[in-house]
Amino acid sequence: MLRPLQVGDFTMWQEVRRRNRAWLTKWEPSRPLGAPDVVEDRGAFALRCHAREREWQLGSGYGFAVFVNGNVAGEINLNSVQRGAFQCAYLGYWIDEARAGQSYTPEGVLLVVRFAIEQLGLHRVQISIVPRNSASRRVVEKLGLRSEGLAVRYLEINGTWEDHIRFAITSEEWSERKAELEAEWF
Repeated sequence: MLRPLQVGDFTMWQEVRRRNRAWLTKWEPSRPLGAPDVVEDRGAFALRCHAREREWQLGSGYGFAVFVNGNVAGEINLNSVQRGAFQCAYLGYWIDEARAGQSYTPEGVLLVVRFAIEQLGLHRVQISIVPRNSASRRVVEKLGLRSEGLAVRYLEINGTWEDHIRFAITSEEWSERKAELEAEWF
């Protein structure tokens, strides 16, 4: 199940984030200097949930928690929604290491892509992945998303400006592949 995180999810979310610290930290941006740790600070987590709710209201971002058997297992976020001539968003995800390889992430990514294109009317969804992150690359490979090449020193990840391979799907590609993807994953 996918749904926005709520403040009441903190304990569940905290447990999975603590348990997966080593699995996830190497792929995520550094926490800004002086910023509270959302994993350890319930108030900071609550502010994060409220900020995500505000993004939904503004149409600038859409965050989804992945729930498996009622427990938080990861997140899939549609970020930096841009309108006008671009009509694009960036999609990012993480999954509990204990759930990796069980197809929850590709299925969830596909649901969010469908939401972005069919409900939000976006033309394009992009995913950027550090080249050595083979688990994350496997998700886009399973879905057959188109690679657009290497973006050099694209994002700051764990204190280092990292290259990223950029993947994308457009609304035209979605229309062409929708039946095939939904039959395989849903």
